[in-house]
Amino acid sequence: QVQFVESGGGLVQPGGSLRLSCAASGSIRSIYAMGWYRQAPGKQREWVAIITDLGTTNYRNTVKGRFTISRDNAKNMVYLQMISLKPEDTAVYYCNGLGGYQVDWGQGTQVTVSS
Repeated sequence: QVQFVESGGGLVQPGGSLRLSCAASGSIRSIYAMGWYRQAPGKQREWVAIITDLGTTNYRNTVKGRFTISRDNAKNMVYLQMISLKPEDTAVYYCNGLGGYQVDWGQGTQVTVSS
């Protein structure tokens, strides 16, 4: 079973940028869709962005135009480029496969947007 390890989070000022990385322990070539999720304190985990094996993307309305999801199947990596970050983006960010490719959640990576 493929597992995912997130990295790249940190503390950034409002308006700043971060790029998150998701390293898979095995091939993601055949995973039809990968997604990024986030969970803020006291809130449920929410879907942020999705990318299919064909490169089709979709985004949560609150991040559309600011976040870009991408995948590199040759490197078994998924990325989330985030710009114009807002305090409301503060959360632990996770990656995972969709549908039958979903596995146990990892530790995620903390993103804190604050002055």
